[in-house]
Amino acid sequence: MSLSLRKLQYFTLAAESGQMTAAAAALHVSQSSISIGISELERDVGSQLLVRHKSKGLTLTAAGRELLPHARALLARADELVVAARHFGESIGGDFTVGCFTTIAPFVLPELVTQLATTTPPIHLHFREGSQDELQEDLLTGRFELAILYETGIFPGVRCTQLYATRPHVIVPGDHPLAQQHSIALADLADETMIALDVDPSLAYFTGLLRAAGVEPRIRHVTREFEMVRSLVGRGLGYSLLIQKPQVDYSYEGRPVAAMPISDPVDPLPVVLARAEEVQLTRRAQAVASYCEEVLSRTHRLGVGLEMPRESDSK
Repeated sequence: MSLSLRKLQYFTLAAESGQMTAAAAALHVSQSSISIGISELERDVGSQLLVRHKSKGLTLTAAGRELLPHARALLARADELVVAARHFGESIGGDFTVGCFTTIAPFVLPELVTQLATTTPPIHLHFREGSQDELQEDLLTGRFELAILYETGIFPGVRCTQLYATRPHVIVPGDHPLAQQHSIALADLADETMIALDVDPSLAYFTGLLRAAGVEPRIRHVTREFEMVRSLVGRGLGYSLLIQKPQVDYSYEGRPVAAMPISDPVDPLPVVLARAEEVQLTRRAQAVASYCEEVLSRTHRLGVGLEMPRESDSK
């Protein structure tokens, strides 16, 4: 059996857009060409890939969902092969998209974007921020090849390489009595109200730490925004637990917040570079992965002061 890359492209765009007309417009071909190409692909593989609805567009069958990530990966490698043939020795340069957990992103992506643009050949980094679950789904369906995540709640089929490790900490208003201590025991928070960050799996992780210390969280406000947490704490409305620590101890409003170490024995939380286990990385992805491992593991490890194992596989 010989699969046509053109037919795979027709199928991929139609599946992503949910419409034959949108795929035809994107590729500047007729809708009938898209329809015929997909029908021929279905005959080639011996399975129906898309269900055609007269008024609701297209939906994927189980076979279509299985084929889609592999089709995306094959098309990406085909594009890379064309670039390599046209520009021998420069195939790693060009556009590349990486996923990044939303609260990690401001601490690592600006450095990666600027530094990768100076490599030879330059790599123009694009990114998508999201939750752990969203980004892992995108990895497994082939939307991008790499994502920077926390090593918690890792899906089957996702492989992780540790970049660096960091520790959770407590933030309290700058004038809070606990801010005068060298560190805070989680038990000291039992009577305090909590401002909770709810970007999956942050809420479950932080409340789990508190409950393990015998503290039932008294949650006053919940937000998905990292800086909103710090602003509410700065207003004296409660404490919070965070992982990443900005260089400044002020909220957006200019109110002081204190980032305090936790005195309880809390394990460091690794930040990892994740990929789909069954997808072979393109050369460009390999170059980005090598850069992330070299640069982020060095710059952020210095801030944590921990020596941790470099590799971990999660299945």
